Amino acid sequence: MARARTGVRALGAVLAAVLGASLAGCSSTGGKRAEDARKAQAAAGKAAVTTPRWTFAMVTHSGDGDTFWDIVQNGAEQAAVKDNINFLYSHNDEGQQQAQLVQTAIDKKVDGLIVTLAKPDAMKDAIARAEKAGIPVITVNSGSEQSKAYGALTHIGQDETIAGEAVGDELDKRGRKKALCVLHEQGNVGHEQRCAGAKKTFGGQLQNLYVDGTNMPDVQASIEAKLQSDRSIDSVVTLGAPFADAAVQARKTAESKAEVDTFDLNAKVAAGLKAGTLGFAVDQQPYLQGYQAVDLLWLYKYNADVLGGGRPVLTGPQIITKTDAAALEEYTERGTR
Repeated sequence: MARARTGVRALGAVLAAVLGASLAGCSSTGGKRAEDARKAQAAAGKAAVTTPRWTFAMVTHSGDGDTFWDIVQNGAEQAAVKDNINFLYSHNDEGQQQAQLVQTAIDKKVDGLIVTLAKPDAMKDAIARAEKAGIPVITVNSGSEQSKAYGALTHIGQDETIAGEAVGDELDKRGRKKALCVLHEQGNVGHEQRCAGAKKTFGGQLQNLYVDGTNMPDVQASIEAKLQSDRSIDSVVTLGAPFADAAVQARKTAESKAEVDTFDLNAKVAAGLKAGTLGFAVDQQPYLQGYQAVDLLWLYKYNADVLGGGRPVLTGPQIITKTDAAALEEYTERGTR
């Protein structure tokens, strides 16, 4: 018992020292000094705890070149540094390939898994194999409805239907009458839920437009053609920050007055909100999704803690407008919002 108490006191002292250093940095020179200290700590690989160096793998359905997933990864990596975790990251937008990456992680005998369920049917068996191997699983971002049934400890993200409903409500507040919901990844259940949720609460008409998200010129051309053929469309909703700019360009070339709104937030979206070229954005805090997933796996390994009480841990939705953009701009520029 004495040894256990000593360990707890030692852990508390380390955490207090780290917190104290962070607060000192913030009070002396503001947020920039604190952020520089955070980056230096990450670069040095300094952990805030002395628990074993467990290995956690994150396997997502998207990744390279997508600012959203860069932010998720930033959050996960920062938590991994703090928690003394060896962090592995991989992704594939094809469900079967994503499942194979999960199997690779299982074969490596990782200590914990974080996965997305954009295409849940393809992932079900892989998650079952992980659990059979004694590997705890947390789901993030997509698949909140399947997470518990598949045996995951918890789900971290936004409820996509609720997020869509928030969009429908916001469109109504803005007096919109006809909206276009642009889906850039066919087969992604979360995207379908977003548009369906918006359609449910929106008092006007909402149409789905399916585009090839791997071909941005095609995305722009498809939106432009729709706006040219139907001048009554007064709002375009994209389901990812990178596609908002394509919609803005399409509106310009189509000489449309439709407002462009989007899911997700990054530096370019924040600038667009501030400039007025975008109406609003739906933020689901991707940094928090990555950070919390790693942190909760660590807490489970260290102390058998689980959050959510059998329900998803929600990180959104939060409607961001021009009024909010300036306050968040510095965080989007550093890649944490």
